[in-house]
Formats: sequence, C-alpha cells, structure tokens
Amino acid sequence: MLRSLGQRLVTGSDEDPRVAELRTAVSRLRRELAAHPAEFPDRGIAEDELAALAAMTIHGVPEMPRLRRSLLLIAGAIGSVSALSRGLSDVRQAVDLFGESPRGRG
Repeated sequence: MLRSLGQRLVTGSDEDPRVAELRTAVSRLRRELAAHPAEFPDRGIAEDELAALAAMTIHGVPEMPRLRRSLLLIAGAIGSVSALSRGLSDVRQAVDLFGESPRGRG
C-alpha cells in the first residue's frame, strides 16, 4: 500500500502514511490476539488499548503521549505471549514513526 515511508499512499489518498501504517499494524495484532487460544490475565487490557489505538487512527494524526501510553499498556499486557511478539513489534514500529521516544535511541 505504501511505496516507502514518508511518501503518500499509492491510492492517491491524502492520509498520512504513518496513520495508515499504524492502522494496519493494530488491525493485524487485534486479529492475532482474537485468534490466540490462551486466556491470560491482562487480555482485556490489550484488547481495550488496541481498540483505542484503532479509534485514534480514524481521527487524523494521534497524539504521541497517548500512543506511547497505549503501547506501554499493550506491551505490559501481552509482552510475555511469544506468539504475539511479532505483531506487538509491528505496532511499536508504527508508533515510532510518529517520533522518537523521549529518551531517544541509544
């Protein structure tokens, strides 16, 4: 869908490609989580925060502090579920497109 980061969508839309990337990553992780057979204590937290991230992508460019908060909650909720690690990594990379973390990259 994207030609490369920093370019517009090939479809000709004026949508920010970072938002499209985040929407795609969140959607993929939501599907993976829904299909994951094991129950774990914080699954509901992960589902709620993924829904919140999905909603943020509908209304333009999300606020960075809110993105980071949701990412931390999701990582804390599903971080130990190895089957979901790739999807979580994709969401983190999509969030990172909106700017560096406050500590920067080492």
